[in-house]
Amino acid sequence: MVDSLKKPSFEELRPGIKVPAKETILTPRFYTTDFDAMAKMDISPNEDELRAILEEFRADYNRHHFVRDAEFEQSWDSIDGETRRLFVEFLERSCTAEFSGFLLYKELGRRLKDKNPLLAECFNLMSRDEARHSGFLNKALSDFHLSLDLGFLTKSKNYTYFKPKFIFYATYLSEKIGYWRYITIYRHLEAHPEDRIYPIFRFFENWCQDENRHGDFFDAMMRAQPDTLNDWKAKLWSRFFLLSVFATMYLNDIQRAGFYASIGLNARDYDIHVIEKTNETAGRVFPVILDVNNPEFYQRLDTCVENNAKLTAIANSKTPKFLQFFQKLPYYVSNGWQLLRLYLMKPIDVTNLEGTVR
Repeated sequence: MVDSLKKPSFEELRPGIKVPAKETILTPRFYTTDFDAMAKMDISPNEDELRAILEEFRADYNRHHFVRDAEFEQSWDSIDGETRRLFVEFLERSCTAEFSGFLLYKELGRRLKDKNPLLAECFNLMSRDEARHSGFLNKALSDFHLSLDLGFLTKSKNYTYFKPKFIFYATYLSEKIGYWRYITIYRHLEAHPEDRIYPIFRFFENWCQDENRHGDFFDAMMRAQPDTLNDWKAKLWSRFFLLSVFATMYLNDIQRAGFYASIGLNARDYDIHVIEKTNETAGRVFPVILDVNNPEFYQRLDTCVENNAKLTAIANSKTPKFLQFFQKLPYYVSNGWQLLRLYLMKPIDVTNLEGTVR
């Protein structure tokens, strides 16, 4: 019998409905954009590729994939203590990120329906995929006697406005890094089935192909809009979004190293592999990528990890809030300095490799 004291408690909106995680700079974000500007985009420079991707979406290869089987039908009270807390957090963060994609794509599909039918259908079919993902994750949360009120999330979350081209950078990287995260976990657990503590990981191989196709769509959209890739500003923005996505993942995952340890992975090694692969993939469309093989890259990120641990300790202390601000300030400044230095590191220009197979 599992000791109930080993089950972490979670704040609930009502019985069984988890209070959403507190929003921070590192939590999954909800996005909105200039829908009229998106509708007016000329996609003719790459329309053939976009139509080919639309046919891929229509094929709906995973329409029968997200079906829970008998392995789920058991008690999961054996996952307890800190592992249970981290696992619930993993499912919640993943569900929120997928649901964020669903909301953005669904709204784009609705707004573009009469103005750009090709893009509207692409966005609607991607929203279908994201809805499946978020629903599957939310159902997994119910195995731990919790779920998210996705309607409440829709209304309560703050929305970040990005211009369309920034949506392209951010969502392209989000989908491609999602692919490498899922496939890396899947391949590890395929080789080490003894570490697969919960059946959701069996679904990751097909699942990540949805992420990959979505990323290919945004790749094609950027190629249809030359200003997103072909000038000096594109190089600066490419570096910014690459660093933002990599740093956010690294800082989040190292804080949750216990989750990765529970499935037999070293969080730091896992993140380095995912960052290297995503960076290489981005080089097929972005004009520059980051020099992630430079030891300085991870040294500076590790300094941010140490700073964040100190910030958490201060926040959890009994020191008055107004004094905490002054205690935290040096670590905020240090984090800003580390990230600035990373941004200013000389990138790798890959424009000469455009169109090549790597």
